[in-house]
Amino acid sequence: MIELPEAQTLAKQLTEAFAGKTVVKVEALQTPHGFAFFRGEPQGYAAALEGLKVVGAKAHGGRPELYFETPCGSGSPKDSEPSQGVLQLCFNDGVNMRYLAPGDKRPAKHQFFMAFDDGSAMACTVQMYGFFGLYFSEAEVLEDFYHRVAVQLPSPLCEAFDMAYFDALRANAEGGEKLSAKAFLATQQRIPGLGNGVLQDTLWRAGIHPKRKLKTISREEWENLFHCVKDTLGEMTAKGGRSTEKDLYGQPGGYQSILNAKTLALPCPACGGAVTRAAYMGGNVYFCAACQPEG
Repeated sequence: MIELPEAQTLAKQLTEAFAGKTVVKVEALQTPHGFAFFRGEPQGYAAALEGLKVVGAKAHGGRPELYFETPCGSGSPKDSEPSQGVLQLCFNDGVNMRYLAPGDKRPAKHQFFMAFDDGSAMACTVQMYGFFGLYFSEAEVLEDFYHRVAVQLPSPLCEAFDMAYFDALRANAEGGEKLSAKAFLATQQRIPGLGNGVLQDTLWRAGIHPKRKLKTISREEWENLFHCVKDTLGEMTAKGGRSTEKDLYGQPGGYQSILNAKTLALPCPACGGAVTRAAYMGGNVYFCAACQPEG
């Protein structure tokens, strides 16, 4: 699933691969998929995008967004919000994007395909579930909750996300001190782009169990958790995303994920104990019971 580190990586790669190129062909939902969701009718994406030039891309939270020139203005990914006249296409959740060089064979099945005037293309497939959103104006995109909060709230990658801000998130969280660590960090878009995937290593580094209630976390532990959020997401982003996810070119990220389904059988790198997987809040959590006690 695309989360903050992958969104940052994909936005950079999308800009490098497609900025300045003109869209010549679009196919949306060529291969039916019950959990591939589109904003508006998929059949309308070709008419909206064909003939437009790509300006670039930018990441907001856990979603890369591709910007196009339009007859009434140009969208700039350098702005914190899209300018008037921008047309943008966003990708969420389990959308897998792949770059196709001129001459590459296109996949037989895909949920979204976009070809460019130099012969290159991008093919997207959906893993589990995914979302494609086409927005024709600033007003439209700001109606989208996920984009709006990601623009309005500071990213863990920036200086504004400091200890005082982290304290304020805790003080103002709905549910208060009864919230678990996972519920606080990875729900309600309190920290856009921080999802269940990046959560595992963050909490392991902090020594905090995913189910542990905020009221049991001491000040020292809280400050350590803050630094683990900043440092873990920063390292994941700097290394091009997690090893469990692939970038635009089909390459895994350079950050070697510590706790996930593929490493479940391995011992905890810190203590050598067993790693546990448990279903919790609509997804699996991975933790070391010795290093991350729940009590």
